[in-house]
Amino acid sequence: MPSLMQAEALAAPQVVAKQLAENVGTVKQIVTHLQKNPPNFVFTIARGSSDHAAYFAKYLFAMQTGLMCVSLPPSLNSLYHSKLEVKHALAIAVSQSGASPDICSSLQAAKERGATTIAIVNHTDSLLANIADFVLPMHAGEELAVAATKTYLASLSALLQLITAFSGDKTLLNILPQLPNALAQAAQCDWSSATTRLAKAVNLIVMARGAGYPIAAEAALKFKETANIHAEAFSAAEFQHGPMALVRPDFPLLFFTQLDATLPSTLALCERMTHLGAQTLLAATNDDVINAKVAQQFLPLPPSLHPICDPLLTIQAFYPMIAALAQQRGYDPDQPNHLCKITETH
Repeated sequence: MPSLMQAEALAAPQVVAKQLAENVGTVKQIVTHLQKNPPNFVFTIARGSSDHAAYFAKYLFAMQTGLMCVSLPPSLNSLYHSKLEVKHALAIAVSQSGASPDICSSLQAAKERGATTIAIVNHTDSLLANIADFVLPMHAGEELAVAATKTYLASLSALLQLITAFSGDKTLLNILPQLPNALAQAAQCDWSSATTRLAKAVNLIVMARGAGYPIAAEAALKFKETANIHAEAFSAAEFQHGPMALVRPDFPLLFFTQLDATLPSTLALCERMTHLGAQTLLAATNDDVINAKVAQQFLPLPPSLHPICDPLLTIQAFYPMIAALAQQRGYDPDQPNHLCKITETH
């Protein structure tokens, strides 16, 4: 029987369509404010899947606006009570529930010390939303499965819409309305070959580069929390600085790609690992890369809208597969061991 996790993942394209339409006015207000009060840097506040979405913002801000964007460890405020100099900065908190004390207190401290604050939340009546200067709703509706899917994609699309509008990138602005349809296509991509190949996996590594790396981190988390597989994410560049020593024959390696400057080096590493006998799976939007020398198994994706959108299509295609893999391995993806939907840390 299909899981709640799978059903919610398949609902993500409709969520993104609603969000892109309904957040236009709020995004315009935020951009107007930022144009009048230009931030000198950006920092994000988040944990778990939300932090992987925030990490995506790190790449978007730098690539699209030239602004440095860093992740703030919430414990700097909640435990160490650091007096951070964040006046004239932009602080973005990402949280499905908007309830975790350390996220809320960190955003409150940022606001008190002069930062412009934004909350990207699913629960717009939450404490985090009440603290923020601006609220960007996820519009995901209720998410019942413990593992975030549609809220994660909604976090990515909210950040993408905001940063695209702030940068004024006309190409991306014209492409964004096509994103929900592309996500719907990605949700129907057949990744059952991955389910078969990874059914007995104990350890695996997920690799990507650039804007795709935060999505690899999210995938690795989902392997752990739903399918009980020890998975780690690595940059395809960093992997060669030590972790590559782990590779043995049949060791599973999952590669994510996007059609940008990171593609050639990622494909080259995948081909090298295939030659060493690793079990390589490669997700790609470009049929031209399909070559038995490059990877043992190819995982299809829809045609690319834009390289920055490719990571969203990848994780959309990944979610139904990981939900099915968890069930195949005898686990309930909706209720992972020892976890609950809302995690409150201090």
